[in-house]
Amino acid sequence: MTHCNFYIGGQWVEALEPGTPHPIVNPATEGVVGEVVMGGVRDADRAVQAARAAFDAYSQTTLEHRTALLQKLQSVFERRYTEMAQAISTEMGAPWDLAYDSQAECGPGHIQATLEAAKTFAFEAPSGKGLLRCEPVGVCVLITPWNWPMNQVVAKLAPALLTGCTVVLKPSEFAPLSAKLVAEYVHEAGYPEGVFNMVFGDGPLVGSALCAHPEVDMVSFTGSTGAGISVAKAAADTVKRVVQELGGKSPNLIFADCDLEEAVSRGVRKCFNNTGQSCNAPTRMLVERSVYAQAVEIAKRVGASVKVAQPTERGDVIGPLAMRRQFDTVNRFIQLGMDSRARAIVGGPGRPEGFEKGYFVRPTIFADVHNDMAIARQEIFGPVLCIIPFDTEEDAIRIANDTPYGLAAYLSTGNAERARRVAKRLRAGNVSVNASGNEYCNPFGGYKQSGNGREWGRFGLHDFIEYKIINGL
Repeated sequence: MTHCNFYIGGQWVEALEPGTPHPIVNPATEGVVGEVVMGGVRDADRAVQAARAAFDAYSQTTLEHRTALLQKLQSVFERRYTEMAQAISTEMGAPWDLAYDSQAECGPGHIQATLEAAKTFAFEAPSGKGLLRCEPVGVCVLITPWNWPMNQVVAKLAPALLTGCTVVLKPSEFAPLSAKLVAEYVHEAGYPEGVFNMVFGDGPLVGSALCAHPEVDMVSFTGSTGAGISVAKAAADTVKRVVQELGGKSPNLIFADCDLEEAVSRGVRKCFNNTGQSCNAPTRMLVERSVYAQAVEIAKRVGASVKVAQPTERGDVIGPLAMRRQFDTVNRFIQLGMDSRARAIVGGPGRPEGFEKGYFVRPTIFADVHNDMAIARQEIFGPVLCIIPFDTEEDAIRIANDTPYGLAAYLSTGNAERARRVAKRLRAGNVSVNASGNEYCNPFGGYKQSGNGREWGRFGLHDFIEYKIINGL
């Protein structure tokens, strides 16, 4: 049984205002493997004050010093890599290959990208007759979700530490095992007391207190759009910087001139990856009508072949959803799709055959979906794919952009000119053409209600700096 307490001022401490313990549940077994004590407003304040006390000294350290510390953190992460993969697999049910090869890898991957970006980043440069300096923004609150814990924690933490900020991390109580390891890694790397702090607590109480705190200069939040709105409101009175990476309902445009078998198969598996719990998952497959029937048959065959398995099983499988709340929500949406005009060609509500417990769901594909249906409008965050026909290129672009979100978009075509033309018109922060994937050096973030700001690589550094012009130097 693991007890996750707080890390504040370089020490492991218990909550000053302990709330009801939050059980750490293994989603594959529904067994409790530990607990997290949720904190209160005083705990949030204690963490912020520790970060504020450390800021003056840490912000004045040299880039070379901060680079060396971040390199030490990367070394600790790599040495204890398997522990991280085990923690992620346990807390959110990620299959072992996914947890090891992709989920845990985001940690050292983002650290390396940040270190590489810093080599050519102009932290100080002439500007006209003055000197332009990039200085740390200050005390930063990092609020992160559970679905890709290391991607979201380290994509924020690495640039914050490198630029000279001090931080308070509020990770999800549904992913506490991996967050606890991050605190251990930071401590082992030798960061000064108060540079990194971590508290657990719910959003309405601890999250709001952190966002509204007058000693906090910046909030970096990843989560649902609804929660992001609450974060922005809480931060507004103190006019602090807020950077958000929120939800998505990403379109996947498949034109008749592509390799249909490859494009549809890839789209199905990409949607179901991480059991559909990715904000940039291609959950709306838009298919040109002339090949629509064929695409539906391919999707049906591929979808039916996707294997649901225990997280301990190796190979290309999907595991359970991360929690009971998601299990109930995803099943509700699947039933909603069944009750609408959509045609279920794979899956349906309930657990897959052979699973009597655990938050396992049946991977589900709906064909003949209209873009105004709830299953096509709302982020389900589970292995649910909607297939929508389109007639023309203009029709495809219109449907793709007809969403309040704009995080990612995907398209497959054999025509390079069309790919360029369509990609430029898609209102999304990340567009993948013919199976191309994003890299750590490229920006990640979205348009519209998918958030603001950009993370990863040199783009992530910008979130944590203030620009100062010193005229006359």
